[in-house]
Amino acid sequence: MKKLIAIVLTLVMVLGLASGCKKADSGTATDTGSTDTESTETTTGGGETYDLKVWGAQEEQTLLAEMVEAFKAAHPENTYNIELGVVGEPDCFKTYSEDPEAAADVFWFANDQLRDFVNAGGLYEVTRNKDDIVSRNLPGSIEGATMNDKLYAYPATADNGYFLYYDKSVLSEEDVQSLDTILEKSNAAGKKVFMDVSNGWYIASFFLGNGGKLTLSADGKQECDFNNAAGVAVGEAIKKFTADPAFLTGDDDVLKGGIGGTISAGVSGTWNAEAVASALGDNYAAAKLPTFTVDGKQVQMASFGGYKLVGVNSLTKAPVAAMDLADFLTNEENQIKRFEARKIGPSNIKASESDAVKADVALAALAAQSAYALPQNDVIASYWTPAEAFGTAMETKDYSKDVQTLLNEMVAQIQEG
Repeated sequence: MKKLIAIVLTLVMVLGLASGCKKADSGTATDTGSTDTESTETTTGGGETYDLKVWGAQEEQTLLAEMVEAFKAAHPENTYNIELGVVGEPDCFKTYSEDPEAAADVFWFANDQLRDFVNAGGLYEVTRNKDDIVSRNLPGSIEGATMNDKLYAYPATADNGYFLYYDKSVLSEEDVQSLDTILEKSNAAGKKVFMDVSNGWYIASFFLGNGGKLTLSADGKQECDFNNAAGVAVGEAIKKFTADPAFLTGDDDVLKGGIGGTISAGVSGTWNAEAVASALGDNYAAAKLPTFTVDGKQVQMASFGGYKLVGVNSLTKAPVAAMDLADFLTNEENQIKRFEARKIGPSNIKASESDAVKADVALAALAAQSAYALPQNDVIASYWTPAEAFGTAMETKDYSKDVQTLLNEMVAQIQEG
């Protein structure tokens, strides 16, 4: 009997030790609010196999494949079976919402989809290496990836914004600091200044620059103060700008077709850089947005800053492996690779300060404007159409109503949703 008891006790001890040494199941971490990710999945020790799916744009597939292979090489202790799928950033949330469980573990999306993802519980909160991620990326990109004081995604680019292109044969570097001077010099040269004021994305620059706010109420409604005294002063400034003989509006084709000819300067983004550079040749230049006059004072035009982010699906069965991959895909080295391959502006601070990026005329201007750029996290659909209507009234010089009345109507429509 004593021998039997001893054998049983020995077996219990062995089983207990085996249980204590067993690696945690990587498929148990699905809590998007978890702050203890490493307790549910551990990548140390090696010898594990992870199956991951990654979504990216069609034009990113070759680059992503190279980065995935580099990630595998950097982690030889584990086996990673990584499948690439084609889902572009603009379509990411729509595709995800069709079947969250079938969605990729790691995916690219534009930051204006962040609220949708968070409200749907679709993103795993970034808890792994968070301090490093925050410190290495531009503050605006971190803000664009943050909601309710929680970081939900990895900044990957800082290229979706706008600034001023200009013709150096007409305007100097000093001239383009002020909208008043730009208009004055352009009129003297018989040239036009381009801006799509009837587009809510661009017209917000004036209001945001003078302290205007676009926020969300507790019940998720858009709140806007563009019709207060400061907003009315801005509205009058916009009215004066659009009434100037040098003012010209239209779409991208108008800018690309006229820059270097009838157009001396125009507000746009990096997507037109190649066409504008080709048209201007040696006179190609760009700068941050100018200041404009409000109540006799010079006010810096602000802008919306757009960022591409990488998120981790809250339903992933391997959150730590997915986070490690997302972290790797958005690190300094890979952001520089993306710039070199596709001229995409990095959100990584060191990458954005590299000589190659600084030498890029459009990206250098975008970086200068980033100090005055705000993310669109709190801008929802109800804003765009009323803002467009106000801008259209300014462009067409429809002065049947005064600026205060037009702004009151715009804000009421925005807030009604």
